Amino acid sequence: MSDIDLGLIREVRERELRRQSRGPSRERGTDLAFAFAFVVAAALLLAIDPHASAPSMLTIATFVGMYAFASAVEFEVGSGRAVPTQLVFVPMLCIFPAGWIPLIAAAGFVLANTVQAVVRHHRPTPTVMLASSWYAIGPALVLLVHGPVDAWSDAPVVVLAVVAQLVADTASTAVAEWAAYGRRPSPVALGANRWVYMIDAMLTPLGLLIAPAVAAHPWSLVLAAPVIALLAFFARERTERLTGALELTQAYRGTALLLGDVLEVDDSYTAAHCEGVLELSLAVASELGLDDATRREIEFTALLHDIGKLRIPNELINKPGPLTDGERRLMETHTIEGERMLAPIGGFLARIGTLVRTCHERWDGGGYPDGLVGAAIPLAARIVFCCDAYDAMTTDRPYRSARTPAEACAEITACAGTQFDPAVAAALASIVGGELSDASARAA
Repeated sequence: MSDIDLGLIREVRERELRRQSRGPSRERGTDLAFAFAFVVAAALLLAIDPHASAPSMLTIATFVGMYAFASAVEFEVGSGRAVPTQLVFVPMLCIFPAGWIPLIAAAGFVLANTVQAVVRHHRPTPTVMLASSWYAIGPALVLLVHGPVDAWSDAPVVVLAVVAQLVADTASTAVAEWAAYGRRPSPVALGANRWVYMIDAMLTPLGLLIAPAVAAHPWSLVLAAPVIALLAFFARERTERLTGALELTQAYRGTALLLGDVLEVDDSYTAAHCEGVLELSLAVASELGLDDATRREIEFTALLHDIGKLRIPNELINKPGPLTDGERRLMETHTIEGERMLAPIGGFLARIGTLVRTCHERWDGGGYPDGLVGAAIPLAARIVFCCDAYDAMTTDRPYRSARTPAEACAEITACAGTQFDPAVAAALASIVGGELSDASARAA
């Protein structure tokens, strides 16, 4: 899974869940309102455009058909889907009057949606397609002000129109998300679609390159079909790889949860402890601003860091008192046993096994089993080790009572730089301190 963007997997899963649940009146109302507003805006542009003479039916049919073909090719990128419509849209800017551009783009979208609905036995959603066509209004306004353009002599204006396309798309998407789901625009949310816009930007020069030929012979636009078909092949291959990665992710999580269930049957305290460490470890990962790949390693490491205790005698694990030196040495083998249990599974979980092995290494080199020092200890293991210690201190055991969160946090801070990674200890202290402050405010 190393060559698959794990953040992308998560975004695609969330988006598919939203699509499956689509249908509440608020979402339908948003689509209907945006579609109606788009039709009104497109009609006004056509009415006020002084150059809006009707193109030939052959030209319209060629562009609508090719636009539908291009819009049916979807790449999963970032948190959205990119389509190679720029190969058709950019020549459209150089051939059609401004007032016709939104109508042609929307007609292509609706045609593609209708064909796909028939092939896949779904209900067509023309309202959604119209609501998604607002990006065409931006460049149409630019050309309305400037007038007809030539691909080469007016290239800066065409580029400005493309910029207006991206701005209009970003703004309309943000407003639609807010209206339908109540999510306000944020730099993170808007930046999630950067790859979609980058693909549009990269395809724009190709559109400019073919625009002069299409201006002379509109039917020559069909020569772009082989390029679009090639992109369709790559898009299908990527979708298959992404689907496989999603299935593999679910298989890994299912395996981890199954091992967790086995651990709970054998030792309910250890299983509950792992869940507590998992929650706290992910909070620390968020505090440190870690990427999705590292967060995923932390998630599985926290869930499985004690799995090797399945091979440690229960009477030793549940002993109500201090361990002897020999018992402690046996207990410390649980990290090695955890690695041995996960290694035969292979793939991602084998990698987690190497992290499980290092979950009791100390920052100063005094840990076990390998005596690793500082940054030589994987970051995921450093985080889990620190959160493991905090959760253990704040949990009752047969031989001692739990410490308060403030006491445990003070102990973690005191051991920063010796037992724990200072940055991880500081992040954990910040999280616990925030929770304590919130609790005090609620009590007051």
